[in-house]
Amino acid sequence: MTDLVRCSIEIILKNQAPSGAYPACPTYPTYRYSWFRDGSFIAYAMDLVGEPESARHFFDWAANVITAREDLIHQAIEKTRSGERLGIGEILHTRYTLDGDEADDEWPNFQLDGFGTLLWAMGQHQESTQSSLPDTWRHAMDLVTAYLSALWRRPCFDCWEEFPDKIHPHTLGAIHAGLVASQKLTDKDHQATIQDLSDFLLKEAVVGGHFVKSIGSDDVDASLLGLAIPYHLLPLDDPRTRATVALIENTLRNGGGVHRYAADTYYGGGEWVLLTAWLGWYYAQRGDRNRALEMKKWIETQADEEGYLPEQIPVTPNDAPMYQPWVDRWGEIARPLLWSHAKYLILTESLKI
Repeated sequence: MTDLVRCSIEIILKNQAPSGAYPACPTYPTYRYSWFRDGSFIAYAMDLVGEPESARHFFDWAANVITAREDLIHQAIEKTRSGERLGIGEILHTRYTLDGDEADDEWPNFQLDGFGTLLWAMGQHQESTQSSLPDTWRHAMDLVTAYLSALWRRPCFDCWEEFPDKIHPHTLGAIHAGLVASQKLTDKDHQATIQDLSDFLLKEAVVGGHFVKSIGSDDVDASLLGLAIPYHLLPLDDPRTRATVALIENTLRNGGGVHRYAADTYYGGGEWVLLTAWLGWYYAQRGDRNRALEMKKWIETQADEEGYLPEQIPVTPNDAPMYQPWVDRWGEIARPLLWSHAKYLILTESLKI
């Protein structure tokens, strides 16, 4: 069998752009862009496997993208504080070309979780490398922190780029972790915002003892794993965390992998590699090694002859008739998805502890 760890590292390094950006998928036209969300997890994985220069290069790129839009950020904050709506040209976009430009096609760009995840990942990088915080990074962190502090209460697209009229606990968890990281790295006090966000999340996002997909919903979403790991909003063994994971297991696993949510129809709503690794990561951190290894083994069987991992596996789809319409629209399922490879690396590293 292909050494999937080594293969995953090589795939990520090979496809990192000279600018430092990581494309979500180099072979899938719709994903030939860099998202802060995907890229931050990829950079974190690179730090874990001993490739900190790759991570640093990505964070350099991200900081430059953000600081180049300083005026836009200040204007967005001012309009938000005055209660005005923001147009599509008045927000930070969620994805950029590898050169750091906004894409010129229409896209669900108002997403906040990627910015929180970026701050968190920068904090993890600084902690692991023990390097001094570059001035450009510090300035970018200050800008993003102010932006998130002003906008976090607004509904936005979730991490699957859907449901823009909802407030999503995963998004709030990412923002919370980002603000905590920013406060630690920049020595600026954001505790009031951090506390307000935490209070809101724990009050509004728990129903029946478990976290929900969005405020006002009763359903679960596999992205809720992020509230425990890596955002550490609650301990891994908190009853609300355990109840959420149990529901994810019971309702979003009907094969070896993990579905995004029960009503997902994207490419039929298959099992996602990165989410399976995420669940394994949770189990590894909780000390349930056998379950983590089960996830790892399933992922390894999904790699093709080149060692490429896809975005999802359409073996036990939620809605099989919806598979072909997406193939007709965008082509076959994205492969290799760099985020899938990154989450696999994170899982394998977590099993070494």
